[in-house]
Amino acid sequence: MHDSYDGTFPGPATAPAYPDGGPTATRPGPGQGSGAVPGAGSGSYVGSYVGQNPEPNSSSNSASDAGPDSAKRSGPVRDRYFDLLRALALFRVVLYHLTGWAWLPLVFPSMGVMFALAGNLMARSLKRPAPQVIRSRIRRLIPPIWLLGAIGVTGMVLQGWGPDEDGHPGWWLLHLTFWILPISDPPYAEGLPGIHGFIGDNWASDLAGPLWYVRAYLWYVLLSPFLLRALRALPVATIAAPIALSAAFQLEYLSLPGERIPSALTDFSTFGACWILGMAHQEGILQRLPRYVVPSVAPAIALLGLWYATNHNFTEGHDLDSIPLAQALWSCGTVMLLLHFSPSWSEWPRRLRRWDKPITLLNSRAVTIYLWHNVCILIAATQWDRLWNFDVLWQNVPWLLESPWPVLALTWVLIGACVFSFGWAEDLAAKRRPQLWPTGSKKPAAGSRGHRAGAR
Repeated sequence: MHDSYDGTFPGPATAPAYPDGGPTATRPGPGQGSGAVPGAGSGSYVGSYVGQNPEPNSSSNSASDAGPDSAKRSGPVRDRYFDLLRALALFRVVLYHLTGWAWLPLVFPSMGVMFALAGNLMARSLKRPAPQVIRSRIRRLIPPIWLLGAIGVTGMVLQGWGPDEDGHPGWWLLHLTFWILPISDPPYAEGLPGIHGFIGDNWASDLAGPLWYVRAYLWYVLLSPFLLRALRALPVATIAAPIALSAAFQLEYLSLPGERIPSALTDFSTFGACWILGMAHQEGILQRLPRYVVPSVAPAIALLGLWYATNHNFTEGHDLDSIPLAQALWSCGTVMLLLHFSPSWSEWPRRLRRWDKPITLLNSRAVTIYLWHNVCILIAATQWDRLWNFDVLWQNVPWLLESPWPVLALTWVLIGACVFSFGWAEDLAAKRRPQLWPTGSKKPAAGSRGHRAGAR
């Protein structure tokens, strides 16, 4: 379901260098482990800015330089602390899906953070009419999905994918519509052979893996008007409800037939509290609590999740994503602390100013990065693994060939190529002028269409 990984970084015996099943090998049902990316895996593709692309402002675009009139024209000031969290979440997703290090989701639960930031933005947007906000969010998300599907599904069909021999062509064609509006998991060709020397086996599973996050995001968006009303009326019960649902699934008090509905409910219950916490932060509910409440309660919630994980196979090669209840508790506690200590930067602190452009780029292209990062990892690992064919390398520097760091660097080069090639779809979705490399180096004109669209 989420940040999952089913292997170790390979050596020559496991070429190509990304293990079969990778981060998208499994998908959880109630009471079972979670599967892929962002099946996170991670991070996400994605992204709490999935469907909510920020304007590429530079750090100099802050309230401190502007008078009251310009502030009214430019709209809400960007919270650079949230931008930093989103960028860290995306980087952690990519690193985790490459290395599979189980401790990474403990250090930084990217998916919970991204859902919380998205919930925060959604609550802010719901000051406008709900149908208008929902339509805007879906519009911003769908074009990058269509681009991914157009390339991916075409490649699958060219490799012989179609209605399986025991299946029903009508259902197959109907399910293909989930590539158009992914309210459920779209079909993809499992077990496809790779393209020799370019991409490894089962590439379609990696391509489709991040779509679980898109599906969960869409349902959170659709339910947000109701969640916001419930939060205002019963804040504690609304935040606790998804965790209670997760416990009911994990402890097998609740069981549903099939795969699609249980999978969707598992995702909702695992990260629903994080989404609602983001809304609570935007509504000022967390800020109205006595200052000692969150630092006292949040660690207890997180440690309860860690305790549950360590008593349910976490120490036997599994990670939090294979234990949805533990993931829900740990993510909830961590997100509470991150939101509680939020410094609300309107401009970068001095020590972080050098990172303004890369962080702005990551935020501006979060959807593209999240959707394509799995494929980039697979291609990078496949290319790097070809070096095992050179005797001089594996005989003298096998440690270098086994290292994940060169593959990580190559992965980010490929992600950059995807940003350059496909990122414009995010601009079109947001009704902005397309940019190839939006680092915020140019100030948008005050009151321009692009600025207003990005501030939504």
